[in-house]
Amino acid sequence: MDNLRYIRETMEGASAFTGVPGWGGVAMGLTALCTALLASRQPIGRLWLAIWIGEAIVSISIAAWAVNRKVTRAQIPLLSKPGRKFALSFSPPMLAGLLLTIALYRTGLVWMLPGAWLLLYGAAVANAGAFSVKIVPAMGLCFMFCGAAALFSPPAWANAYMAAGFGGLHILFGFVIARRHGG
Repeated sequence: MDNLRYIRETMEGASAFTGVPGWGGVAMGLTALCTALLASRQPIGRLWLAIWIGEAIVSISIAAWAVNRKVTRAQIPLLSKPGRKFALSFSPPMLAGLLLTIALYRTGLVWMLPGAWLLLYGAAVANAGAFSVKIVPAMGLCFMFCGAAALFSPPAWANAYMAAGFGGLHILFGFVIARRHGG
């Protein structure tokens, strides 16, 4: 029995988390494009930041719903070993993004947030993607490249990078994940 348990745990640990939702990513990308349009009418400051924080809340809600829906349909336990690894790898860069948001806002460096957000989100996706299907880490690297470019571009380009990253990359990779990995 101990050998069977060991084999089962080893196989579970070696499997990939396949609950990354393609259609959820597309939906997140579409809301991000709408948000970029709305935010582009605001100077980078308090209202701009509030609009993007609202988008983050909407995106988190979409992602949570879509992941839950996908794992339920596939009859995969959300908190399986690969799911826990995915979540634990995703969380630290996201926490760093939250703390940097507060620090950059307090110091008046709001214009640096698009680059920081894209970079850290990309790091979260690339890290967690090590426990998922192969396209997920590639998506994370694309977000990181977009974030690096945003950091060294004029602040006036902020919404374009946010639209390209959180909008375009989510839509592009969302379609690929949906077609290749079942929704």
